[in-house]
Amino acid sequence: MRKWEIVKGIFDSGIMTIIRTNSIDRAEEIVEAGLVAGINVLEFSFNSKESPEIIQYIRNKYGNKVFVGAGTILDAFDAKLAIRFGAQFIIAPNFNKEVAKICNREQIPYCPGCTTITEVIMAAEYGASFIKLFPASNFWGADAVKVINTPLPQLPILASGGVTLDNIVDWKKSGVACCGIGSLLTKGTKAEIEYNAKEIVRLLKST
Repeated sequence: MRKWEIVKGIFDSGIMTIIRTNSIDRAEEIVEAGLVAGINVLEFSFNSKESPEIIQYIRNKYGNKVFVGAGTILDAFDAKLAIRFGAQFIIAPNFNKEVAKICNREQIPYCPGCTTITEVIMAAEYGASFIKLFPASNFWGADAVKVINTPLPQLPILASGGVTLDNIVDWKKSGVACCGIGSLLTKGTKAEIEYNAKEIVRLLKST
């Protein structure tokens, strides 16, 4: 799948499930629950030795039904490893020039975490496909998108943290490209996750 197709898939969905697990079975359960509502963009945090195998398994099982990325990629080593195991995009809490170069070379969308305008501009100059508001989205809320997009309207923003059922409409109205959501789409039973996923999609369609 081409880079532009992955970027378009993330834009079209508007929702990204942030998954932290070391269990393939649990990962599959979370993915299935989200797919019931059409949520097919998945970020697997690269924080356990099982992460590469989980990414590979989900890619192999679901193919083009999902977009699978690796999150918490802090350095070039993990970026290369994640891509080798099938990650289609890379997300990080920080901006790293070497990771940006690897993603550009491999034509993989890169979404680094930035807080200041200086970080945002530097990441954009190194080819970032999205800018992850981190940890700013937790503290500033949806207004952060407008603050950054006022001087830099062309930059797509990914909210990560602080998105709830109560404020997701505000995030959508702010012009955010995609909302990364963890607990609502990963905690509890499969039925509870399905309910939350459907509610999230319903709220977004209402805007």
